[in-house]
Amino acid sequence: MKNTLRQVFHSPKFVIGFIIFITLLLTVIIYPLFNPGNPNEMIGLGTFAEPGTYVSVFDSLDTKTSTFKLLDAADNRLYAKLKDEDRVSMMVWLTDAGVPAEDINLEDTEGLLKLWFANYDPKIKPQGMTKAQRNFYQRLNNNLLSITSKTEVTIADKDAQTGDLVENKVITNTDYVNIKDVANVIFLPLGTDNFGADVLKKLVSAIGTSLLIGVIAGVIATLIGLTLGLLAGFIGGTADDCIMFVTNIFTVIPSFILLILISYSVGQDSRGVTTVAIVIGITSWVWTARAVRSQVISLRNRDHVNLSKLSGHSLLRIILTDILPYIASYVVMALILQISTAILAEAQLSMIGLGPSTTKTFTLGLMMNWAMLYSAHIHGDWWAYIPVLLTIAFISFSMNLMNTGLDQVFNPTLRD
Repeated sequence: MKNTLRQVFHSPKFVIGFIIFITLLLTVIIYPLFNPGNPNEMIGLGTFAEPGTYVSVFDSLDTKTSTFKLLDAADNRLYAKLKDEDRVSMMVWLTDAGVPAEDINLEDTEGLLKLWFANYDPKIKPQGMTKAQRNFYQRLNNNLLSITSKTEVTIADKDAQTGDLVENKVITNTDYVNIKDVANVIFLPLGTDNFGADVLKKLVSAIGTSLLIGVIAGVIATLIGLTLGLLAGFIGGTADDCIMFVTNIFTVIPSFILLILISYSVGQDSRGVTTVAIVIGITSWVWTARAVRSQVISLRNRDHVNLSKLSGHSLLRIILTDILPYIASYVVMALILQISTAILAEAQLSMIGLGPSTTKTFTLGLMMNWAMLYSAHIHGDWWAYIPVLLTIAFISFSMNLMNTGLDQVFNPTLRD
């Protein structure tokens, strides 16, 4: 056993896949210790808040402030506020007013504003421009004046005796607060989803649920396939014909179509996580049964098996002691592939609305389904679905690497 494990962990592919898988598993276990609470909690009142650090404006008012004049702060603020369509509109007006197009750089915010304020005059009426368009440019000019002016915010309180407002503090756009002094700070590395929940916390929880589905479905499919394959391969005859007849029927029917039909017939209210895992398991055993049967057929006439038959050992003992140990490595590889296949099958089911019907427990497939329903891919809210896609890809990639590594160790034809 020790020598076998040594061989397995000398396979680079297995080690890489194992490290990726264990990293995901440890994340599921350790991350909730640092960020406890309900992953489904609505911390945002809106949907799809972008990734970043959020501070409470209310709690930052009484903090100690410092004054900075950062070189790029004003430019960055202006660049963010000046929309692309406004830049294009400014360029149209400037060119109509006679400014050479080569002098206009839409990416240079400061230069564009200088050109605008130097050339814009509401009294000028460029040829072919309607009154509505001129009114639009007047509103645009007023907006530009407001965002370029040095704004000040006055914080005032009511006097308890007179009821008059008493000025306490004036805040300008050069005042900065040390984030450590703000009481309520929340860091959202992946923003929030359509429910206003932390995507990262939800993703970690979803990984655990999807792995659970994969393990349950993989174990069920492997046990069914292993049992039927052992019986068909060792007993042969009528038992083999009956088992292979059933197996061939399931082979002809596409497993995913069968999975859809069973999931739909179960009903939405009954489709929990365990139910979906069982349904996936009982529709995924076919290829395992056929592969195990072919392995057993090559073993059933070996000398040690015939010796056990002559010794009068029972069928169960012969299978467990003389056949199963020789195909144990293959069973482990089949289990790994079954787990990976089950996770992908759940994601496919959830994407078409036939996955687990719950809002308390969620899976990777359900997160993809919710992101699609709320058009995250259309509005550019990448953090709602790209991390989920990458996680599914990493799980599948790691398990396929482990399977390939095991195959290289245990398959003599693939050894160097």
